[in-house]
Amino acid sequence: MKELVVKTHSRVELIDITSEVNAVIRDTMMDEGVAYLFVPHTTAALTVNENADPSVRADIAWFSSKLVPNLPDFKHLEGNSDSHIKTSLFGVSLMVPVKNSSLYLGRWQGVYLVEFDGPRVRKVWLNLYRLKSII
Repeated sequence: MKELVVKTHSRVELIDITSEVNAVIRDTMMDEGVAYLFVPHTTAALTVNENADPSVRADIAWFSSKLVPNLPDFKHLEGNSDSHIKTSLFGVSLMVPVKNSSLYLGRWQGVYLVEFDGPRVRKVWLNLYRLKSII
């Protein structure tokens, strides 16, 4: 397992980690398989989305905050219940195919760490699996 460390800079943001994950895959010299990514945090998530236009990231951050606002009625004493809810909606893990020693993503796709309670230093755990495909 490899641990990536990602420093975030704002309360809500999407950080493209595609190149860091691809660098690990290249270092292992794995040609084909599956990458499993996991975030060991309760207020950060992972997602695959467009990486060509940065306004998409801004729109996701903006809309997630509109969808789940930080309300004073939440019971959690730390004041970040909205962050926990957003993380549950997005999810903390991904499985992405690997082909030709890199993530096998669609043309406009990238892998993002999604920060909901920053700024913080976050971890992403990465496991790579070689598979014997029958197709």
